[in-house]
Amino acid sequence: MKVRISTNRPFNGAKRILIRGTNWIGDAVMTLPAVSAVRKTFPYARISILAKPWVAEIFNLSKDVDEVILFQSPGIHSGVAGKFRLSQELRAMKFDTAILLQNAIEAAIISCLAGIPVRAGFNSDGRGLLLTHSVRRTEAIRKVHQTEYYLEMVKSLGCQSAGTNVRLRPGKDYDALAEEIFDAHGVGREGILVGMAPGATYGPAKRWFPERFAAVADRMIEDYHARVIIFGSNQDGESADQVQQNARHPLISLAGKTNLKEAIAVMARCNLFISNDSGLMHVAGALNIPTVAIFGSTNPITTSPVGDKSVIIHKDIDCSPCLKETCPSDFRCMDMISVDDVYDVVRRLLK
Repeated sequence: MKVRISTNRPFNGAKRILIRGTNWIGDAVMTLPAVSAVRKTFPYARISILAKPWVAEIFNLSKDVDEVILFQSPGIHSGVAGKFRLSQELRAMKFDTAILLQNAIEAAIISCLAGIPVRAGFNSDGRGLLLTHSVRRTEAIRKVHQTEYYLEMVKSLGCQSAGTNVRLRPGKDYDALAEEIFDAHGVGREGILVGMAPGATYGPAKRWFPERFAAVADRMIEDYHARVIIFGSNQDGESADQVQQNARHPLISLAGKTNLKEAIAVMARCNLFISNDSGLMHVAGALNIPTVAIFGSTNPITTSPVGDKSVIIHKDIDCSPCLKETCPSDFRCMDMISVDDVYDVVRRLLK
């Protein structure tokens, strides 16, 4: 396998482009401006996204993507044999260019084994020699918002920015899907619909207290006759249960009961969304839903929601953002955020 060092010159003439997508929902949303830049630069190319199944729906909603290829690991692409199988599947598709938004060395190895002649991305994880077009990942680039982080990478490769706005626009089939879910779970059609995402995959340091989510839900039900739906994955089931147990009024939990497409269908009907820093927070922002984003251990400068109707609640204390999974001290960053802090923003957004 012949490998050459990057010249960082634009890869003119690309006709079949493979973009290796990121593995997390929020990250996938934040890569969409970079995908749009690739489309703007190569308007007639066929653009395919290689993505894990649980984030695929984000890219299915992008008008800039022609095809989503599932990277099924766990599944048929697991292990060394699975990665080789995937690389041979990609080789048969005859891609001429690979843009690796995912930073792992695995992405570079697979694109090399697939025989893709142009391989571009950040020079992270020791993969620089596997790339033909590498971009230095500087300290400065790590400190900007993630939408800019990915966009700057493709701009360094010669792509033209199409802007940083992110909008997910579900079609009519999502409306029909939402109606089915409403009927199945007894969700009425009258009044304000509020979504809540009290979980967060990375760890408990990102999670505001379930009893405070419950208190906000109760006040919305009492003051606005709101219908409150809890969203999340299977891993968020405990957080969802704790919110329900602490609430005085019945809440509807869809945590672990929907796939991403179904969750998006219902979220698109919400009048308001309240969330920890999570993938669904980014989806809500991209759907342009008024969103209350609660930040503790993570950094709102780099991972705030993309929507222009989002309000961040964050207490600026000396140890935050620590970016840790669990709090090593007194969890002040979240404890200082009161029910009134969140509810005041809720009332403002609902006006």
